[in-house]
Amino acid sequence: MAPEDRRAVLIAATVPLLRAHGTALSTRQIAEAAGVAEGTIFGVFPDKASLLRAALMSAFDPRSAVDALAAIDPALDLRERLRRAVTLLREGMSANARLMAAPRELMADDAEFHQRMFDSRRRIAAGLAALMEPDRDRLRRAPEAAAHLLLMLIAVRVHHGLAMGDFGDMDDEEIVSVLLDGLLVRPLPTPSTESAP
Repeated sequence: MAPEDRRAVLIAATVPLLRAHGTALSTRQIAEAAGVAEGTIFGVFPDKASLLRAALMSAFDPRSAVDALAAIDPALDLRERLRRAVTLLREGMSANARLMAAPRELMADDAEFHQRMFDSRRRIAAGLAALMEPDRDRLRRAPEAAAHLLLMLIAVRVHHGLAMGDFGDMDDEEIVSVLLDGLLVRPLPTPSTESAP
Protein backbone atom coordinates (compact mmCIF):
# COMPACT_ATOMS: atom_id res chain seq x y z
CA MET A 1 0.00 0.00 0.00
CA ALA A 2 1.35 3.43 -0.97
CA PRO A 3 2.11 5.89 1.86
CA GLU A 4 -0.78 8.18 0.82
CA ASP A 5 -3.17 5.22 0.90
CA ARG A 6 -1.91 4.20 4.36
CA ARG A 7 -2.31 7.81 5.50
CA ALA A 8 -5.92 7.90 4.25
CA VAL A 9 -6.74 4.55 5.91
CA LEU A 10 -5.28 5.70 9.24
CA ILE A 11 -7.13 9.02 9.15
CA ALA A 12 -10.42 7.30 8.23
CA ALA A 13 -10.00 4.87 11.15
CA THR A 14 -9.05 7.63 13.60
CA VAL A 15 -11.98 10.00 13.00
CA PRO A 16 -14.70 7.72 14.50
CA LEU A 17 -12.38 6.86 17.40
CA LEU A 18 -11.90 10.56 18.13
CA ARG A 19 -15.67 11.05 18.01
CA ALA A 20 -16.19 8.17 20.44
CA HIS A 21 -13.26 8.68 22.83
CA GLY A 22 -11.90 12.17 22.28
CA THR A 23 -8.12 12.40 22.23
CA ALA A 24 -7.77 9.75 24.96
CA LEU A 25 -7.13 6.91 22.55
CA SER A 26 -4.06 4.81 21.94
CA THR A 27 -2.11 4.11 18.78
CA ARG A 28 -2.95 0.47 19.39
CA GLN A 29 -6.69 1.25 19.12
CA ILE A 30 -6.05 3.18 15.92
CA ALA A 31 -3.96 0.38 14.40
CA GLU A 32 -6.62 -2.22 15.25
CA ALA A 33 -9.38 -0.08 13.75
CA ALA A 34 -7.30 0.46 10.61
CA GLY A 35 -6.32 -3.20 10.37
CA VAL A 36 -2.58 -2.44 10.36
CA ALA A 37 0.39 -3.03 12.64
CA GLU A 38 0.96 -0.28 15.21
CA GLY A 39 4.35 0.49 13.70
CA THR A 40 2.65 1.40 10.42
CA ILE A 41 1.37 4.58 12.06
CA PHE A 42 4.91 5.82 12.65
CA GLY A 43 5.94 4.98 9.12
CA VAL A 44 3.37 7.51 7.90
CA PHE A 45 3.12 10.04 10.76
CA PRO A 46 6.02 11.28 12.90
CA ASP A 47 3.94 10.90 16.08
CA LYS A 48 0.45 10.27 17.41
CA ALA A 49 -0.31 14.01 17.69
CA SER A 50 0.34 14.46 13.95
CA LEU A 51 -2.15 11.71 13.14
CA LEU A 52 -4.73 13.20 15.50
CA ARG A 53 -4.28 16.65 13.91
CA ALA A 54 -4.76 15.16 10.42
CA ALA A 55 -7.88 13.30 11.61
CA LEU A 56 -9.33 16.48 13.14
CA MET A 57 -8.77 18.38 9.90
CA SER A 58 -10.55 15.57 8.08
CA ALA A 59 -13.46 15.55 10.55
CA PHE A 60 -13.97 19.31 10.14
CA ASP A 61 -13.61 19.28 6.34
CA PRO A 62 -16.69 21.12 5.02
CA ARG A 63 -16.84 19.54 1.55
CA SER A 64 -19.56 16.98 2.27
CA ALA A 65 -21.73 19.57 4.07
CA VAL A 66 -21.28 22.12 1.27
CA ASP A 67 -22.13 19.48 -1.36
CA ALA A 68 -25.20 18.37 0.62
CA LEU A 69 -26.42 21.98 0.92
CA ALA A 70 -25.97 22.46 -2.83
CA ALA A 71 -28.00 19.29 -3.46
CA ILE A 72 -31.10 20.63 -1.64
CA ASP A 73 -33.80 21.19 -4.26
CA PRO A 74 -34.07 24.96 -4.93
CA ALA A 75 -37.71 24.45 -6.02
CA LEU A 76 -38.70 23.70 -2.42
CA ASP A 77 -40.13 26.58 -0.41
CA LEU A 78 -37.69 28.51 1.79
CA ARG A 79 -38.87 26.98 5.06
CA GLU A 80 -38.41 23.42 3.77
CA ARG A 81 -34.99 24.21 2.23
CA LEU A 82 -33.81 25.59 5.55
CA ARG A 83 -35.30 22.72 7.57
CA ARG A 84 -33.33 20.25 5.46
CA ALA A 85 -30.19 22.38 5.81
CA VAL A 86 -30.58 22.59 9.59
CA THR A 87 -31.05 18.82 9.85
CA LEU A 88 -27.89 18.00 7.93
CA LEU A 89 -25.78 20.68 9.63
CA ARG A 90 -27.05 19.75 13.10
CA GLU A 91 -26.21 16.09 12.46
CA GLY A 92 -22.70 17.06 11.32
CA MET A 93 -22.15 19.35 14.29
CA SER A 94 -23.49 16.69 16.67
CA ALA A 95 -21.10 14.08 15.22
CA ASN A 96 -18.18 16.43 15.86
CA ALA A 97 -19.40 17.88 19.19
CA ARG A 98 -16.91 15.86 21.24
CA LEU A 99 -14.08 17.08 19.01
CA MET A 100 -14.63 20.75 19.83
CA ALA A 101 -12.37 20.49 22.90
CA ALA A 102 -9.64 18.65 21.01
CA PRO A 103 -8.45 21.60 18.93
CA ARG A 104 -7.48 23.44 22.10
CA GLU A 105 -5.34 20.50 23.14
CA LEU A 106 -3.77 19.73 19.78
CA MET A 107 -4.15 22.82 17.64
CA ALA A 108 -3.43 25.74 19.94
CA ASP A 109 -0.48 26.97 17.86
CA ASP A 110 -1.54 25.55 14.48
CA ALA A 111 -2.29 28.55 12.23
CA GLU A 112 -3.17 26.29 9.29
CA PHE A 113 -5.84 24.51 11.32
CA HIS A 114 -7.37 27.78 12.53
CA GLN A 115 -7.43 29.10 8.96
CA ARG A 116 -9.10 25.89 7.77
CA MET A 117 -11.76 26.17 10.49
CA PHE A 118 -12.44 29.79 9.47
CA ASP A 119 -12.65 28.76 5.80
CA SER A 120 -14.98 25.86 6.71
CA ARG A 121 -17.42 28.16 8.48
CA ARG A 122 -17.23 30.63 5.61
CA ARG A 123 -17.96 27.95 2.99
CA ILE A 124 -20.88 26.50 4.95
CA ALA A 125 -22.33 29.99 5.53
CA ALA A 126 -22.00 30.67 1.79
CA GLY A 127 -23.86 27.42 1.06
CA LEU A 128 -26.67 28.46 3.41
CA ALA A 129 -26.78 31.96 1.90
CA ALA A 130 -27.12 30.44 -1.58
CA LEU A 131 -30.14 28.46 -0.33
CA MET A 132 -31.75 31.71 0.86
CA GLU A 133 -30.77 33.83 -2.15
CA PRO A 134 -33.96 33.17 -4.19
CA ASP A 135 -35.94 34.67 -1.28
CA ARG A 136 -33.63 37.63 -0.65
CA ASP A 137 -36.47 40.14 -1.13
CA ARG A 138 -38.53 38.43 1.59
CA LEU A 139 -35.78 38.55 4.23
CA ARG A 140 -35.19 41.34 6.74
CA ARG A 141 -31.44 40.65 6.56
CA ALA A 142 -29.23 39.71 3.62
CA PRO A 143 -28.91 35.94 3.06
CA GLU A 144 -25.25 36.13 4.16
CA ALA A 145 -26.20 37.63 7.55
CA ALA A 146 -29.18 35.29 7.92
CA ALA A 147 -26.89 32.31 7.24
CA HIS A 148 -24.61 33.31 10.13
CA LEU A 149 -27.61 33.73 12.45
CA LEU A 150 -28.87 30.27 11.50
CA LEU A 151 -25.43 28.72 12.11
CA MET A 152 -25.37 30.34 15.57
CA LEU A 153 -28.80 28.90 16.43
CA ILE A 154 -27.71 25.43 15.32
CA ALA A 155 -24.42 25.66 17.22
CA VAL A 156 -26.13 26.76 20.45
CA ARG A 157 -28.61 23.88 20.09
CA VAL A 158 -25.82 21.33 19.58
CA HIS A 159 -23.24 22.73 22.00
CA HIS A 160 -25.29 23.40 25.13
CA GLY A 161 -22.21 24.81 26.85
CA LEU A 162 -22.33 27.82 24.50
CA ALA A 163 -25.74 28.87 25.80
CA MET A 164 -26.21 31.08 28.84
CA GLY A 165 -29.32 29.11 29.78
CA ASP A 166 -31.31 26.04 28.83
CA PHE A 167 -32.62 26.09 25.25
CA GLY A 168 -34.72 23.01 25.87
CA ASP A 169 -35.38 20.59 23.05
CA MET A 170 -35.51 22.99 20.13
CA ASP A 171 -36.00 20.81 17.05
CA ASP A 172 -34.96 21.62 13.49
CA GLU A 173 -38.33 23.12 12.52
CA GLU A 174 -38.29 25.40 15.55
CA ILE A 175 -34.77 26.58 14.74
CA VAL A 176 -35.98 27.56 11.26
CA SER A 177 -39.11 29.16 12.73
CA VAL A 178 -37.10 31.26 15.18
CA LEU A 179 -34.97 32.51 12.29
CA LEU A 180 -37.85 33.20 9.91
CA ASP A 181 -40.67 34.10 12.32
CA GLY A 182 -38.92 35.34 15.44
CA LEU A 183 -40.00 34.38 18.94
CA LEU A 184 -43.55 35.71 18.94
CA VAL A 185 -46.39 33.21 18.69
CA ARG A 186 -48.51 35.94 17.04
CA PRO A 187 -47.39 39.40 15.96
CA LEU A 188 -47.61 42.24 18.44
CA PRO A 189 -49.79 45.16 17.41
CA THR A 190 -47.79 47.82 15.61
CA PRO A 191 -47.48 50.98 17.72
CA SER A 192 -49.56 53.81 16.30
CA THR A 193 -47.56 56.39 14.42
CA GLU A 194 -50.00 59.09 15.52
CA SER A 195 -48.99 61.05 18.57
CA ALA A 196 -51.25 60.86 21.57
CA PRO A 197 -53.52 63.90 22.16
